Amino acid sequence: MKTIDVGILGGTGMVGQHFIRFLQDHPWFNLTWLGASDRSAGKKLKDATSWRLDGDLPSHAADIIVSDSKPSASAPRLMFSAMDASVATEIERDFAQAGHVVVSNSRNHRMELDVPLIVPEVNPGHLALLHAQQKIRGWKGMIVTNPNCSTIVLTMALAPLKQFGIEKVIVATLQAVSGAGYPGVASMDILANVVPFIGSEEEKMQQETQKILGTLGNGSIAPLAARVSAHCNRVAVVDGHVITTSIEFSKKPSVADVQAAIENFQSVPQQRKLPSAPSKPLTYLPQTDRPQPRRDAMRENGMGVTVGRIRECPALDIKLVACGHNTIRGAAGAAVLNAELMASEGFLD
Repeated sequence: MKTIDVGILGGTGMVGQHFIRFLQDHPWFNLTWLGASDRSAGKKLKDATSWRLDGDLPSHAADIIVSDSKPSASAPRLMFSAMDASVATEIERDFAQAGHVVVSNSRNHRMELDVPLIVPEVNPGHLALLHAQQKIRGWKGMIVTNPNCSTIVLTMALAPLKQFGIEKVIVATLQAVSGAGYPGVASMDILANVVPFIGSEEEKMQQETQKILGTLGNGSIAPLAARVSAHCNRVAVVDGHVITTSIEFSKKPSVADVQAAIENFQSVPQQRKLPSAPSKPLTYLPQTDRPQPRRDAMRENGMGVTVGRIRECPALDIKLVACGHNTIRGAAGAAVLNAELMASEGFLD
């Protein structure tokens, strides 16, 4: 495939830094442009931000001159958005209207009816919404979103189980502090503690899960009819979200049925061998004390989800534990994989 130049909106922030790291040496995408606030515009990236991730600022991005986050002739067509939610709405729409393909990690457009909310292994067909989006809005470009980081872990685990007729989902999250950005949660609040509230997180998990697992028809998504209830907690872990979930099904699968469905799960990204796709999107571990963030979050270079403790649930039918990397699979890696899927579908031609 011909190399595609890409840019990052919000390239100086924490999520932007994860995009920079993830795009390093990417075989399809070449980072050439960074957008940020007017405070950073005109500076080289190395002078405009403090690198917060492990290691040093990657050399491929250090000398890029940061631009203001406005459409311009110098901005490439494909833009990854790491914009803060407080400013993302108008900026992303301006770029889409100007003809750019915006692949966003921000929450602002996720639940809009004509905006695809994509997990490539789960609902790749929802990209068809883009045709309606361009027609309705009169845009030359488009906006595609990826879900909340905890929603991605949940929907990846639920995707192979949809065949059993999902009716109810009760999920509790144990979410890493990196999900709060930088500087994140104050150390006096999180050390030796659990914070049982993350603003709007529960609502996002509930609504986004129903949209992602819903059915496309007549240019719109019919949400999954299952009821989803989420409890979201911040814990003193650096990277890696853990979810514990109980599920009720209409077809009442056995533990062996669920384990086999998880172990054998493959989807479009694996079939097309997309560069960032994990070879095994879901890995089942039989140990009674797995998955764990420290040991499992980086599985498949941070793009896989690990599932364990599949067992009968006395209240519903089945309960299990899943773990995924919140800033890789749950943020930058998710958006890059979405763009790879779009490229494979011809949306970037």
